[in-house]
Amino acid sequence: MTHPSSLSYGRQWVNDDDIAAVCEVLRGDWLTQGPLVERFEQALAEYLGVGHVVVFASGTAALHGAFYAAGLKHGDRVLTSPLTFAATANAALYVGADPVFADIDYGTLCLDPLKADRKLAETPRVVKAIVPVSYAGYPFDITPFMIMARENGAILIEDACHAIGGSRENFRGDVKKIGFDADMTAFSFHPVKNITTGEGGAVATNISRFARRLQLFRSHGITRNHAEFKDVHAGPWHSEMRVLGYNYRLSEIHCALGLSQLKRLDSFVERRREIAGLYRQLLSGVRGVYQPPAATGHAYHLFPIRVPAEDRLPLFNHLAARDITPQVHYRPVHLQPYYRERFGYKTGDFPEAESFYDGALSLPMYPSLTDEDVEHVATGIREYFENI
Repeated sequence: MTHPSSLSYGRQWVNDDDIAAVCEVLRGDWLTQGPLVERFEQALAEYLGVGHVVVFASGTAALHGAFYAAGLKHGDRVLTSPLTFAATANAALYVGADPVFADIDYGTLCLDPLKADRKLAETPRVVKAIVPVSYAGYPFDITPFMIMARENGAILIEDACHAIGGSRENFRGDVKKIGFDADMTAFSFHPVKNITTGEGGAVATNISRFARRLQLFRSHGITRNHAEFKDVHAGPWHSEMRVLGYNYRLSEIHCALGLSQLKRLDSFVERRREIAGLYRQLLSGVRGVYQPPAATGHAYHLFPIRVPAEDRLPLFNHLAARDITPQVHYRPVHLQPYYRERFGYKTGDFPEAESFYDGALSLPMYPSLTDEDVEHVATGIREYFENI
C-alpha cells in the first residue's frame, strides 16, 4: 500500500489547467480590478442559480460584508451556532452587533431550529439576523429558519463556508444548490475548502439592494456609477466614497484560479461523497466511533467523527505516528476566552455543542485521497480501538 508521507485533514488540488489560468493573468495587463472578477461572479451565480454573487478576499470578509449589507449596527443581535469557526460570530462584532447562540441538533450538528426559536423568545432585544451554519457541508433544512426570519423581521444569512457544491430540497420541493434560499449566503475558498482561490470568499443573493451594498463595501465604499453621484461629475476620473468600506477585493489572479477550479467543483464534491461512503463502510461497527450525519446533497468539506473524550488525544497521537494528521472542528465559540470574558459564557451553556466538541476529530477529506489512503486512516482507527 502506498500513501503520501502525511495525510492532513484537508488539502487543495491544483492541476496544470489551474496553473495555466493563473500564468495567463500574470502575463496579461490586469492583476487586480480587471474583467475576471465579474466573469467569476457571473459563473458562480449561474452555478448556484442566483441573481447576484459578490466575491471577497476571504470567507470572513464575505461574512462581514453580508452583515453590513443586512444593515446590522451597534446594539443589534445576531443568532448563530456555537459549533462554527470564530469568524461567524466575530463578523457580527465587526459591525457592532452582539452574537447570541443557540445549541446544535446532534442529528445534524447544525443550529437546532427549536432551540433557535426558543432563544428568539428569550432575547431582550430583537434579533436582526439569523445565521445558521451548514457545518461540515451538511444541507440542513432551511425552511424553519426562513419562517423564523419572516416572523421576526430578521435577515436570514447562511454561513455556507463549508458547503459550496452542496444542494438541498427547498420548501417548494425543488432541489437547489446551497446558496439559493437564504437572503444572503456566504462561501469560503480557502485552500482546504471544496474549491480554492488561494484565499477568497463570496456572498450569493437574489436581492439587488444587498448586492449593491456588498459591492460598495468590498471596495472602500467608492462608486464610479454616475447614477449614484451626489456631486458634480468633474470628469472621467470622478468617483465618490458613499459609505465606509474596506479593501476586501479579490484579485484577477485569485479569480483565474477560481474560474478554473469551478469547472471541477461537481467532480470534487462527488469524490468527497465517495470518500465519505468508504469511511462509513470501513468504520461501521467500530466501538466508540460516532459517525457524522449523512444526507443527500451533503458537500462533505469535513468528515468529523466523535470518539470518547478520553480517547481523542491518544487516538490523535496514534494516527500521527502513522503519518495521519486529523484536526478538530471546532472548539465552540462561546468557550473561547474572548467570548467568556466579554459575554460571560461558561461551560455548560450549550451542552450539545460542547459534548460533540469533547470527542470531535476531523479525518482526512479531500478529493485527491485514494481509496488506499482512506483504508490507511480507517485501519489506524480500528487498530487503536481494538487495542485499548
